[in-house]
Amino acid sequence: MADSWKTYDIGGYQVLVGRDAAGNEELTLRHADPADGWLHVAGHAGSHVVIRNPGGGPIPKEVVMEAARIAVWFSEARRARGKVPVHWCRAAEVSKRRGAPRGQVVLRRWDEVRVYPREPGSAEDAGRRT
Repeated sequence: MADSWKTYDIGGYQVLVGRDAAGNEELTLRHADPADGWLHVAGHAGSHVVIRNPGGGPIPKEVVMEAARIAVWFSEARRARGKVPVHWCRAAEVSKRRGAPRGQVVLRRWDEVRVYPREPGSAEDAGRRT
C-alpha cells in the first residue's frame, strides 16, 4: 500500500507522508516501527508523517524540524503566516481508540516544535523527494 504515502529523504532518513485518512492509518498503525518518529500538525487535519529510524537512536533535530515543515505543508495549516505547532513523538506513543474515525489517533506523550510552512521540493529541498 506504498501508494498511500509519499517518500522523502532528509539527512539519510526516510520520511513517509500519508496521502489520506486511510493511508495515514495504514502508515501509522501498520507500517511504522515503535522507534520511528511520528509527526502531525496540532489542531488541524493533515497527513501523518513518519521518520524511519532503523537504528532506534535519537533522531537529529534538523531531521525532525524538516519533517515538521513537511507535516505543515500537507495539512490545513499550509497557508499559515506564522509558525505552526507540530506534535511529534515515537510511533510507540500513538494509538487508536476503538470506533474512532479512520486516521484519527491518540498520543500518550509528545513534544512540540514550531515551524513555518515550506513546500517540499522548494529550492532549499531540491532533490530530496523520491
